[in-house]
Amino acid sequence: MRLCFQFLALLILLSPCGLAADSPILPKGFAGWQQDTVSVKTSHNPADADASNAAVLKEYGLTDFESVNYRKDGDRKLSVRAIRFQDATGAYGAYSLYSQPGMQTEEIGRHGESADDRVLFMQGNVVVEAKFDQVNAMSAAEMRELAGDLPEPPGALGQPPNIARWLPQPAFIEHSVKYAVGPKSYDMTGAPLPGSTLDFSKSPEILTALYKSDEGNARLTLIAYPTPQIAGAQLRTIEQNRAALQASGAGDFQVKRTGPLLAIVSGDASSSEAKSLLASVNYEANVTYDEPTFLGKKNNIGNLIVAVFGLIGLILAVAVVLGVSFGGVRILLKRFYPDRFIDRPEDNAVITLNLRDESPKST
Repeated sequence: MRLCFQFLALLILLSPCGLAADSPILPKGFAGWQQDTVSVKTSHNPADADASNAAVLKEYGLTDFESVNYRKDGDRKLSVRAIRFQDATGAYGAYSLYSQPGMQTEEIGRHGESADDRVLFMQGNVVVEAKFDQVNAMSAAEMRELAGDLPEPPGALGQPPNIARWLPQPAFIEHSVKYAVGPKSYDMTGAPLPGSTLDFSKSPEILTALYKSDEGNARLTLIAYPTPQIAGAQLRTIEQNRAALQASGAGDFQVKRTGPLLAIVSGDASSSEAKSLLASVNYEANVTYDEPTFLGKKNNIGNLIVAVFGLIGLILAVAVVLGVSFGGVRILLKRFYPDRFIDRPEDNAVITLNLRDESPKST
């Protein structure tokens, strides 16, 4: 019986995940567009979503994929591909994978951009790529409506990583960001160091971005480790192997640590520009008050003492009530039923033993 209850509890816990993965990603209709049901394709295989990047999508945590063709006003066509991930972190990685410099920023979903007839955006844990047969002034608004119709993941699963906030803005090249969580996705970022240098067993997050310089484009790589101590150890490893790394293809680079972040500048940049870009990366911990700044009722020692005395008083009151009740019942029984229940003669009789020695004494 106990095993049955445990199995039932496991099913209850896992059922939301299973339902979320099996539920449709895209709506049947939005903004006048209607699904061509014959064109609907779904899969849980990353290779069906993107054969050339299947390993990367798997590393990002792909759960399912859906491809749909929509029609509007008879002859207008719109093809939409949607990839859903376990959380927004994976979706952000996939969004950065398909994002390209030169695309135009759009206010669609959490992040959005477009180029000609192609629109790319992410919302929650879903990345959507749409291609219009004809773009007009309402296309962006239609995509915003589509983003609003996508299923939202619960709680923190819908929050993307915040490592991008440490990117300096001056000279930043829009839509050049690449995000990685493992060795497969790291190989797609263009970062200078080999993946074996980073120690992915420590769960680092990697973000790269391009910056304009006098000599071309410089690449800034941010590597976030769980603690400053881990980041410091990795920095020492990189410095100790700098010559070997440069000889193996990393080229010239500059690196520094700030908090749990490692910042690396590589690419086409002078020494002064690289140092200036590194200097603009400064980690500042955001202190949040998870605990109240005052003592609540549960944590106030005075309230605890009052509660203890209240409990003592309650116990004494219960004892008094029970004592009075017990004594009162005995008095009433003795008054109305004398010698029947209490102080009966047979109960009061005492057996005595006459142990006195009454034998005659010899003279």
